[in-house]
Amino acid sequence: MADGDNSEPLRAPSPDAAAVEQVTITFDGTPVAARRGETIAAALTAAGVRDFRRTAGGSARGLFCGMGVCQECLVDVDGRANRRACMTPVTGPMTIRSGSPRQAIAAPNPDPVQTKSFTAEPDILVVGAGAAGLSAAIAAAEAGCNVVVLDERPAPGGQYYKQPASIYRTPGSIDTDRQFEGGRLLIERALKAGVQIVSGAEVWGAFEPREVTALTPDGAATYRPERLIVATGAYERALPVPGWTLPGVMTTGAAQTLLRSYRTLPGKRVLIAGNGPLNMQVGAELARAGAEVVGIAEASDLSRSRILSLGAMALASPDLCREGMGYLAELRRQGIPLYRGAILLRVDADEDGLRATLGTWRDGTAHAAREVTADAICMGYGFMPSNEILRLLGARHDYDSGRGQLTTRRDDLCRTTVEGVFAVGDCCGLGGARAAIEDGIIAGLTAAAEIRDAGQEHTRLVEAAQKRRRRQRRFQKALWTFFAAPRLTTELCDPDTLICRCEEVSHGMLAGSLDDEPEDIGSLKRCTRAGMGRCQGRYCAPNLAAMIAAQTGRPLDERSFFAPRPPIKPVTVSDIATAPEPSTAMQEPDG
Repeated sequence: MADGDNSEPLRAPSPDAAAVEQVTITFDGTPVAARRGETIAAALTAAGVRDFRRTAGGSARGLFCGMGVCQECLVDVDGRANRRACMTPVTGPMTIRSGSPRQAIAAPNPDPVQTKSFTAEPDILVVGAGAAGLSAAIAAAEAGCNVVVLDERPAPGGQYYKQPASIYRTPGSIDTDRQFEGGRLLIERALKAGVQIVSGAEVWGAFEPREVTALTPDGAATYRPERLIVATGAYERALPVPGWTLPGVMTTGAAQTLLRSYRTLPGKRVLIAGNGPLNMQVGAELARAGAEVVGIAEASDLSRSRILSLGAMALASPDLCREGMGYLAELRRQGIPLYRGAILLRVDADEDGLRATLGTWRDGTAHAAREVTADAICMGYGFMPSNEILRLLGARHDYDSGRGQLTTRRDDLCRTTVEGVFAVGDCCGLGGARAAIEDGIIAGLTAAAEIRDAGQEHTRLVEAAQKRRRRQRRFQKALWTFFAAPRLTTELCDPDTLICRCEEVSHGMLAGSLDDEPEDIGSLKRCTRAGMGRCQGRYCAPNLAAMIAAQTGRPLDERSFFAPRPPIKPVTVSDIATAPEPSTAMQEPDG
């Protein structure tokens, strides 16, 4: 699917665009203008390309999560199969072909075998370079510890503090705002403190008590730190509805990454549907950059009866409250329709692009209200913690029925139930960027104090961070009271709607298997292959767990979800074989 006339690329205005190095890549034999340093996904999207690959069932797929989680944007790059377009930068002229399930069997130029490997034993290892991870690294490094940060992305900053791509990091090349500046200052402070930030590092395993294996630009690595701080963040929750796998349907975060990091619009006409303030922020940003935002469907009714929540938000964090109200005012000024209490019910493809059906959910029934046509449909119904590393290490988790997710069991100093392992930020339960920063400070200081002597100043700094965190938690509680909405899982699916995007397992197939009363989610996985794909159940597991709970009447807990096993991200057998041997303490016991 192409978006209109490719002679008008989907680029947001940039003062220094002429200075960016232009290159030409080819996609399925067609030349595509690109910018060195942006991702392949950004280049293809700017050219109006929506179809990135074909599934085993013959369906077209495109960019979806935009952060390397869903594995939907796989393409063949210079003969190398299964490259994630959203994570692979344009390095020069490249030959790219649509992804195909056959690539995994017969790639003409398979990946070279990784030959370099090393072991490192830093004082503190931080996994994730977002708000929480950077803050933890800074606190620990400034306390005198040797700190290494591993991050999967091309550059540090995470989802909230995502930075412009390197091609735009010259003065005047991109409009900056508080989020850009906040991230830049954190990164600079971390580097000044001596933190070693390893970008492009794919963590694929974690082994007791504190061993982490990763593929890094310098080779296959095994890290054995004295203290481990997990700050892996979260990914967006999408709502399975008919048509949600069509190219052009993506998460709100994917659209924001295209815009903020690569100055690319997801489409000329954009519809946003979901729940929460991020959708309104992205709607305002896209309209400011030149997109026609045809509407924002907000699942909450945002009724005036929630005025007490607004008051609580204003007391806890007046500047954030003002910022949110500012986005609402900007939407009104831009003339962007805000559909309150509206949910995306289905998506269909037609000659004008994508046709979305919006409606309401009342008394257990969906009621269609209107249709809206767009080139791109962005959906964001909250977030799911990326807690695979913590669960691999055996950290205990509790089920939060209000959010529909597992939350990591921690003490007030961010220590998990596993000795020497800390969890900070949204990977252990969602609290927002500011609470994540305070988590990071608390964990970094505490981890450092467990390694090195710490004076009374340490105690004062920790207590101050805890006080700020309590205030941010009050803000978040009020925020989600204000945005309270029905939490749906599979209620809007028809029998043909795919629940497992990777293995193309439909709602009807799963419902039939549930009639046989599988004992648990693992049994359902073996019967249907749901959860066996490249995303490893990150998108389908919450919905499968909900379906099983509804069928059996058993309450959800951490055993209701897939048990994570290494590798937690797709890697080659040669990559695993090259990794340094596990330490003696981590060998399998005899018998």
